[in-house]
Amino acid sequence: MRHTISVLVENKFGVLARVSGMFSGRGFNIDSLNVAPTHDASLSRITAVLKGDDSSLDLCIKQLRKLVNVVEVVDFKDGQAVARELVLVRVKADAKTRSELLQIKDIFRAKIVHLSMDSIIMEATGDDEKVSALLGLLEPFGILELARTGRLALKR
Repeated sequence: MRHTISVLVENKFGVLARVSGMFSGRGFNIDSLNVAPTHDASLSRITAVLKGDDSSLDLCIKQLRKLVNVVEVVDFKDGQAVARELVLVRVKADAKTRSELLQIKDIFRAKIVHLSMDSIIMEATGDDEKVSALLGLLEPFGILELARTGRLALKR
């Protein structure tokens, strides 16, 4: 089962290693991991999407809360959070395919952030399904490169 965990931590050296070590030590596979400072520069938010069972997750959350630099731990259940993902994708684009790629861009409300003679770089945000659907439509054109943030989430 997939779980989205938000961990508010003190912005100090080694905290990310301890938190991610806690996940792997409990047998969780980390699908995505995002870390960035919050509006308070002394704090960072770690958003992790994990695969594992519920009983292991409960134990993991209890142990995370015991870590010295952890301020808050939240396990988002379905519908409790607003979650988004960002993707940058470079796609082959020639004169024949460019107009079709622009139509796909419009459907997904993506943005063109770079355009060259042989490729387009698009930026898109949305939930996991939207980003995956966009990538599925772009695949036949030839995805040359992509970077995907993984899930970011905030409590509703």
